[in-house]
Amino acid sequence: MKRALISVSDKTGVIEFARGLESLGVEIISTGGTFNALREAGVSVIGISEITGFPECLDGRLKTLHPNIHGGILAVRDNPGHMEQLASLGIQTIDILVVNLYPFKQTVRNPEVGLAEAIEMIDIGGPAMLRAAAKNYLGVTAITDPADYMPVLAELRENGHVSAETNQRLAAKVFMLTADYDSSIAAFLKHRAGIELFPETLTLTYEKVQDLRYGENPHQKAAFYREESSSKDGLADAVQLHGKELSFNNINDTHGALELLREFDEPTVVACKHGNPCGVGCAETIAEAWRKAYNADPVSVFGGIVTANREIDAETAAEISKIFVEIVLAPSFEPEALKILSGKKNIRLLRLEHIGKERALGFDLKKVSGGLLAQENDNALLPDTAPRTVTKRAPSAKEMEDLLFAWKVVKYVKSNGIAIAKNKQSAGVGPGQVNRIWPTKQAIEHGIEQLGADALEGAVLASDAYFPFPDCVEAAAAAGVAAIIQPGGSLNDQASIDACDRHNIAMIFTGMRHFRH
Repeated sequence: MKRALISVSDKTGVIEFARGLESLGVEIISTGGTFNALREAGVSVIGISEITGFPECLDGRLKTLHPNIHGGILAVRDNPGHMEQLASLGIQTIDILVVNLYPFKQTVRNPEVGLAEAIEMIDIGGPAMLRAAAKNYLGVTAITDPADYMPVLAELRENGHVSAETNQRLAAKVFMLTADYDSSIAAFLKHRAGIELFPETLTLTYEKVQDLRYGENPHQKAAFYREESSSKDGLADAVQLHGKELSFNNINDTHGALELLREFDEPTVVACKHGNPCGVGCAETIAEAWRKAYNADPVSVFGGIVTANREIDAETAAEISKIFVEIVLAPSFEPEALKILSGKKNIRLLRLEHIGKERALGFDLKKVSGGLLAQENDNALLPDTAPRTVTKRAPSAKEMEDLLFAWKVVKYVKSNGIAIAKNKQSAGVGPGQVNRIWPTKQAIEHGIEQLGADALEGAVLASDAYFPFPDCVEAAAAAGVAAIIQPGGSLNDQASIDACDRHNIAMIFTGMRHFRH
């Protein structure tokens, strides 16, 4: 190893690494800011222009795109013809390349960044050199990650060279980096250019937040990745204030609760279990909202996920602390509330400052065997046209308020989904059955069991899709339900409408369904 080229945006650890190389007799070439940083640190360094015989120009856009650089990287060391050509051209080999790229992703995460500023963060020379070095990994060590500095130095000190296995691993990291980098640029420019949501080829990029202990089950490995986005309102941006490491199921269940929570503007608590809401309450204070959510289904809330769209105060914290919950997610916690909840070692406390921010446009993805399904996120609640009353009796203002509450809840219940509500409190949820009458009966039974025999008198019921038969209406009427909201659209709609009229139930059609599988 005789010559290294170092040109990095992230200078973490680079001075120590360069000193280590220098102590091994490696000649160091560098560019721009890296050159200055190394020279100021006392490292003996050669400027890139001395190698190329050409000045850095175009505000630094052109530095390394030169045969003296790429020839020294790309030449196959055990190819006599290549080496003879280098000698005849006066080009020396470059054995170690240390490059990390302009911070494009970090720049465009700022929603205020201008197009011109973003464009300047598109690295040209860096990816070109890295790809060349990675292609020629049998002869060149390509380093992109400061975490690899010390292991490479250790190999050089021990063996005088870097092993082919290490170089191959580093080459793989290069192509992962450049693929991710180009995907980020493509996504940014696609959005700015207004290119269709579903292009002919779909390239997605995510960065690891953390490894997880395991997946849904202990025998499955898992990790958590952050979606490339300029927003700061996703679960990957939540700050954990207390508790043990998050699990795969913790994150997945919290996602379900958070998505529903974002449908509400007023103080709201959503409790979730296995991705389904089990208790939802809206009130004037977050403490009262918690009581509504908890009382809706105390059995299921135990061991569940609790999310709130207001600061958790001491009163709310004291009540939550009476039971075991896995997670409490909120925009903030009063100091006393944090103290109370932190007294429970097994609870995880997450702060997500922008918890109520509108969901970003983008893909909802589902992996299937041999492929990927992509759709827009279900960000709509109702169509542009207002829901229409289809029964003789129209819902009262109070019923309408509860109907819209129940419609928000059922949107996040696994299909076939039913949600019953009263006084802005969930009063029974029936998720994920293979027909619609079963979740209806389940929601009714749960509501009566948890809230009392007369609890559903005057309640409302929401269904995520239409009723193909009047059986759900008959079951709802027997429980005392006063109003129903559903999409409509069945060939058998009239049978359900007639059943509602027989029981003086008001029913409205939204014209929009919310399947959730």
